[in-house]
Amino acid sequence: MPIDIKMPALSPTMEEGTLARWLVKEGDSVKSGDLMAE
Repeated sequence: MPIDIKMPALSPTMEEGTLARWLVKEGDSVKSGDLMAE
C-alpha cells in the first residue's frame, strides 16, 4: 500500500526532489525517524 513520505525542503521554493538511493528494502520494518533514502 503506497504512502506519502515527507522530504525536508532544502530551500523555501523547493517543491519536489529526486531520491539518489533507497536505504531500506521492500518489506523492511521502519519506525518514525528512520532514514529511508538519501
